[in-house]
Amino acid sequence: MDPIDDLLATMKIEDARYVRVDAHAPWGISFPPRDLARLVLISSGSCWLVADTLAGPQRLEANDCFLVRAGVSFTLQDTTGSEVVDCDGLVSQAPGTSARVGGDGELTQIVSSRFAFDAVAAEPLFALLPPLFRLNLDHTSSHLLRTTFDLIARESAAGGLGGGFIMSRLSDVLFVQALRSCCADVGGGTVGWIAALRDPRLAIAMRELHTDLAHPWTVDELARKAGMSRSAFAASFKEKTGDTPLGYLTSWRMYRVKVLLRETPLSVQEIAVRVGYDTGSALSRAFSAREGVTPGGWRKRMDAAPRQGAMADATAP
Repeated sequence: MDPIDDLLATMKIEDARYVRVDAHAPWGISFPPRDLARLVLISSGSCWLVADTLAGPQRLEANDCFLVRAGVSFTLQDTTGSEVVDCDGLVSQAPGTSARVGGDGELTQIVSSRFAFDAVAAEPLFALLPPLFRLNLDHTSSHLLRTTFDLIARESAAGGLGGGFIMSRLSDVLFVQALRSCCADVGGGTVGWIAALRDPRLAIAMRELHTDLAHPWTVDELARKAGMSRSAFAASFKEKTGDTPLGYLTSWRMYRVKVLLRETPLSVQEIAVRVGYDTGSALSRAFSAREGVTPGGWRKRMDAAPRQGAMADATAP
C-alpha cells in the first residue's frame, strides 16, 4: 500500500455528483464555499474564472480543467461583469444532470462534479495542494481523466437503467484520477511525501510502512527495505520529504488516530494498539505534543463541529 492508497481507503469518498451546464452569453455562475471539493471542466467554448485565491481573472478555454479544495469560492462568467446566479438555485430549478443558464448568445458547456469525503483523512494530501489547482488534460497522466469525463457524459445522455448509479461510481473514479494528476504535478521538484514517491527506493520503504503503520519500524529496517545504508536512506528521506523517517511515521500515525477518533467508538487504548503504541498514555503524550490537545479532547471538539464534506446541500452541483 502506498500513501495515496492509504488516503483513499480512509477518505470515504461519498455523495459524488455530476452536472452539465449549457451557458449562453451573457451568463455567470457563482460557486459559494462549501465543505466539499469540486472538479470543473470547460468542455466547449470559453469563459473567465474569478476567485479570491487567484491574482486576477483567468481565461479558460475548451479542455481546461481545475480542482477546487473545500471551502473555496469562485465564479465563472462569459465576461467579467456579467450578472451571476448562485449554482444552488440554478440546479434546483432544473433537477437532473443538466441545466441551462444565460441568454441566447454564444454557448459554453461546463461539466462540474462535486465530492464529499472525510476531510480529516484527506488532510495529508490537500495540505500540499493549492486552493485551486488547474490540470492539464493534454498531459499523459490526465488522458484517463478526460476519458472518464466523456464516459459520464455518454451515460448521462443515454439515460439507461441504473444510469445514476453508474454515473456516481464513475464520478468516484473521476475524483481519484484528478487527485492522481494533481500528485503527478505537485510531486515534481517539490519537497514532501508525494515527491518522495518518485524515488523508487524510498517508495518501496514508504509502501512497506503504510502497509503496517503499527509495526515497530526502525530506520535500519526501513533502510534495508529500500536497499540502502542507514545513513544514505535517512539523508535521502529527509531531503525528499522534509522529515525524518520516524517523524514521518509519527505524522501518519497521528492522521490515522484522528480518523479512528472521529469514525469509531474505540477507546484511546484500543486506538493506540492499532497504530503502534503500547499504551493509551504513550499515544496521548505523542498526540498532545503534535496537536496541543489530548485525543479525548480532540474527539469532543470534532463531535461538536459540523462534519466537513458530509454536510453538503443535496441540491448543490
